[in-house]
Amino acid sequence: MVKLTRTLAIIPITLVLGFYMAKKHSGTNKASVKSAFPMFILYFVIASIITTICNYCMDSNIFSAEISSAILSFFALMKFCSKFFIIMAMGAIGLHTDIIDLIKNGGRPIIMGFCCWVAIACVSLGVQHLFGLW
Repeated sequence: MVKLTRTLAIIPITLVLGFYMAKKHSGTNKASVKSAFPMFILYFVIASIITTICNYCMDSNIFSAEISSAILSFFALMKFCSKFFIIMAMGAIGLHTDIIDLIKNGGRPIIMGFCCWVAIACVSLGVQHLFGLW
């Protein structure tokens, strides 16, 4: 539940930040939807719809056993690829971190990261408590 809420929160947050940045870079109070809309959001929604439809069709036995097996194999491959690319992205972020810059800026980035971690933990625990999971 918490993971789903966090994942769904990406869409409105990204759209708001996209419009903000487009307005900031255009120098006017207007920004076009095309310039502000991040395409990965569209791809994310399309992938979610495809996954939902495939899971529904497999649960309803609409597909034959061979097609269901092929879809499950494809999903397993995509799961492996997603883990691999997330690990690669996290490694790239870590390798791009400049420790000397971090020390020069003082504790502000570390405090900001800690505050974000505490906020996410509190919201996650609060949602779990509201739904009786904790």
